[in-house]
Amino acid sequence: MNQLTPEPYDVVIIGSGEGGKYLAWTFAREGRRVAVVERDRLGGSCPNIACLPSKSLIHSAKIVSYLRQGHEFGASGELTVNMRAIRERKRAMVAELAALHQRKFTEYGPDVIAGSGRFTGPRTVEVLGADGGRRLLLGANVVIGTGSRAVLPSIPGLREARPLTHIEALELGEVPPHLLVVGAGYVGLEFAQAMRRFGSRVTVIDHNGRLLSREDRDVSEGLATLFAEEGIATELGGAVTRVEGVSGTSVSVVIERDGAERTVKGTHLLVAAGRAPNTDELALCTAGVEQTDGGHVKVDERLQTTAPNVWAVGDVTGNPQFTHVGFDDFRIVHANINGGNRTTLRRLVPFCLYTDPELARVGLNEKEAAIQGLSYRLFKVPMTAVMRSYPAGENRGFMKALVGDDDRILGFTAFGIQAGEVMSAVQVAMLAGAPYTMLRDAVLAHPTVAEGLIALFSTVPAPVQFSASATVPGRSHP
Repeated sequence: MNQLTPEPYDVVIIGSGEGGKYLAWTFAREGRRVAVVERDRLGGSCPNIACLPSKSLIHSAKIVSYLRQGHEFGASGELTVNMRAIRERKRAMVAELAALHQRKFTEYGPDVIAGSGRFTGPRTVEVLGADGGRRLLLGANVVIGTGSRAVLPSIPGLREARPLTHIEALELGEVPPHLLVVGAGYVGLEFAQAMRRFGSRVTVIDHNGRLLSREDRDVSEGLATLFAEEGIATELGGAVTRVEGVSGTSVSVVIERDGAERTVKGTHLLVAAGRAPNTDELALCTAGVEQTDGGHVKVDERLQTTAPNVWAVGDVTGNPQFTHVGFDDFRIVHANINGGNRTTLRRLVPFCLYTDPELARVGLNEKEAAIQGLSYRLFKVPMTAVMRSYPAGENRGFMKALVGDDDRILGFTAFGIQAGEVMSAVQVAMLAGAPYTMLRDAVLAHPTVAEGLIALFSTVPAPVQFSASATVPGRSHP
């Protein structure tokens, strides 16, 4: 085998996902010599097979839902769901985003190297191209941003059933007659509702006793009522012991609960049971990069690994697996490579579940406040207190906020129309350290959903007392 000569770069980035691509574009524009190694989809999962494609599907499902309710708004007519057309709309959007990413990589000028990268020594990355060619890259700094992948649990018969993951589910050209969804996390719940609205019979299966068990009980109950009213069946609190058949034709999931077995049969099986970091093939140990017990890259609050001048961003770090976290990781690593000292400490990470209506939260919920022993005042109103919900006919759900003794907002949760947008307004107030009264006394446009914050913070709060705690509320950490 011929000895490769290392090619020197200022920054070598493995993976072109959210954090990686912005680092590549930014450093290249700053005049650094940058190499980006990408083995699959330029731009990463979000624009190609995850966030944005799934939201295209969800938006189509919302349109279908509106049409089914057309008589309520004075419109009527026959409704036909064409999954091939829905898929083609998604594909067209992905193609547009792929072209946009290609233009940016071309314009900003980092070297894009197609292939799989692995470490062969400190800050040294060997790239095996699809054509069999090999290159050796030596970076003054190396950034690991290889993301994560959907995992299939070790359940007898599951792999043989050839189940769908979110990737294959986005490519369906037909409405599944009966979709079984194993996993009641974000992906599972969003796909369950979308497919039900397209006309599938849907059953959600999860080992937890309630939907989104990490959230407060009122959130779980709100989602459960929503799913029941939309005709989505749930099988909760039992363990899947085996799977029989093949997804796409006939498949059975056997569930054990309280010592008894129950079999649920369907035509298609979607597994949304978590994700694993893409670290298996990186040979991290050769570069002195340690991993956590879960296989993630071990990083400190500056996102530096255990090896000098080697950094990690995005899902691979084990931090919250959101695109917006990956983008903030870019800002942190970019600043630190340039001599700064930016960290993940005390950053306020929001999340949004894109069911209809949405669930959005930032900061603490009541469950977390109780664990931390925090005293707070609870403000809560139903969405019927939000005037904008009436013309839209969407007054399901609620908003609530936890406020500390100093009048600052500790956490906010909304389950309702435009929940994610309203959450962002509250998050800005939290970041500013502003008292809740700022939102209460603001002049907000009528009728908007955000105007509901005035109603929320004008209510008489219920005090909740716990023993004092020094724990910092609502902040993520490595």
